[in-house]
Amino acid sequence: MVTRRRVLGAGLATAAVASTGAALVPVLTSKDAADTAAKAAAPPPIVPFQTAMPLIPVAQPTSTTGGVDRYDISVVTATKQILPGLNTQVLTYGGQFPGATIKARKNRPVVIHQHNGLTVPVARHLHGASVEPYSDGGPMDLIAPNSTRVYTYPNQQPHASLWYHDHAHHLESENVYRGLQGSYLIGDDVEDALPLPKDAYDVVVQLRDARFDAAGQLVYTMGDRTRTTVLTNGVPYPYFEVAARKYRFRLANTSNQRFFTLRLSGNTNMIQIGSDGGLLPAPHTTPSLFITSGERADIVIDFSTFALGTQIFLESVASNGTAEQILRFDVTRTASDPSSIPPVLRTLPPLPTPTAQRTIVMRMDEDGRPNPQAFMDDKVYDHNRIDQHIRFGASEVWTVTNANTRAPHNFHMHLVQFRVIERNGAAPGPAEAGLKDTVAVMPGETVKLQATFDTYAGEFVYHCHMLDHSAMGMMATMKIA
Repeated sequence: MVTRRRVLGAGLATAAVASTGAALVPVLTSKDAADTAAKAAAPPPIVPFQTAMPLIPVAQPTSTTGGVDRYDISVVTATKQILPGLNTQVLTYGGQFPGATIKARKNRPVVIHQHNGLTVPVARHLHGASVEPYSDGGPMDLIAPNSTRVYTYPNQQPHASLWYHDHAHHLESENVYRGLQGSYLIGDDVEDALPLPKDAYDVVVQLRDARFDAAGQLVYTMGDRTRTTVLTNGVPYPYFEVAARKYRFRLANTSNQRFFTLRLSGNTNMIQIGSDGGLLPAPHTTPSLFITSGERADIVIDFSTFALGTQIFLESVASNGTAEQILRFDVTRTASDPSSIPPVLRTLPPLPTPTAQRTIVMRMDEDGRPNPQAFMDDKVYDHNRIDQHIRFGASEVWTVTNANTRAPHNFHMHLVQFRVIERNGAAPGPAEAGLKDTVAVMPGETVKLQATFDTYAGEFVYHCHMLDHSAMGMMATMKIA
């Protein structure tokens, strides 16, 4: 039975309550009752584009001695003004909402002393990182309240725009929704050598959805389809003043379950240069970008073609084609621009000959039954069970299928960055040509990916990164030995 928590008033209360009914099945929820309740307790209407988009601060290490960056971070509750004039209680890493960005370097370790100042367990997972099991922050490797755990990240992988978030099983969905997540950027000499936009023109942009009550508090319900407020870097519908030059935006979809299709107003193209595991082999010019829960995508927007005073909107496009403006770019000044986008961004090594093949089937109950469950290969997650035994050093092809007819999923593996080699029998598009750790698997789709397990031995999980689905049991364990 899935349990969940609810934050009440100014205090944090823990309630073990059984999740019920179709509220756990996002695409099947009957919206009538939820819509009525949401309207009755809705906050004041939000006037868009009245607030500047905050720049997420960069975390500062407490020590850099011995070639190691050390951080002391506490998980604490905090009060933030997300909606104008209203204070919202959130869960934070060190009081920041979203969490501060950690900037790391390849082959320079990061050590984090993580203290849990909450009344419930937490687990810190560095999503997309290659780390040993103890530091992976798996769903059962919990930090008890008022306790501390030390995580070591060797950063031996190439450059990548990663992110960190809570992973305590059955609690991860609400913990992340209430704020326990942030960005983690690994840099290296390969990326630095390219003439891409840098420094003030390299901007982290986190997108997520939320629902608020009349008092401005985040409303959490498992499988909620009424989270209609989109937050960018923690605030709704901001504007961002830009110079008439190129910018790099590191987009991260930190929603629990929302998928974004993004486009720019005025038929303006964007250039995708990166995905989960760093830069793509080549830039990809596109009118839109599809990014699922947990995925990241680096894009470049060239504002030099617009006159000063122009306003360009980032829009979220719904499945019916309607678009919502979620972020406004205001071109306010000129600036020199030495940056450019090379035709080749990186060279990925050829894939080795596969040593094994596996078939994975993702499925959840979608027939409206009470207490629906979610499955990986027809099994609900059990941390005492090993689902896949993998030889250390193996390079395997996994064929992942979404057996549902209506429910979307995506697939995330801990420890490894993989390559998408086939989608529905065809070669993947240019957006999936790089290294990935999370990939969309829509209803009825089949995706083939190849992963090489040659960094760390031990037990790691793989799961749907729609966090409500993993909390419901769509997760399994692989043992590498």
